[in-house]
Amino acid sequence: MTEKLPVRSLAVDTGSKDKIGYVMGYVGPYVQLRPPGGGLEWDADPERVRPATETEQLRARVSELNRAGHR
Repeated sequence: MTEKLPVRSLAVDTGSKDKIGYVMGYVGPYVQLRPPGGGLEWDADPERVRPATETEQLRARVSELNRAGHR
């Protein structure tokens, strides 16, 4: 990744088995990501983070809605 992704955008951590998460911020050399629907943030190497495709964004949002419906 050459430029910072906006906070609250969906991104894919290719260094972590393509986990998808919301960009929560930047701390030190890391991008902090949080899974859709909540959970623990994790630190990702910015060189291994890319913007989520439209399909990945849709899949993440559907997953988020499904989790919310089960609560």
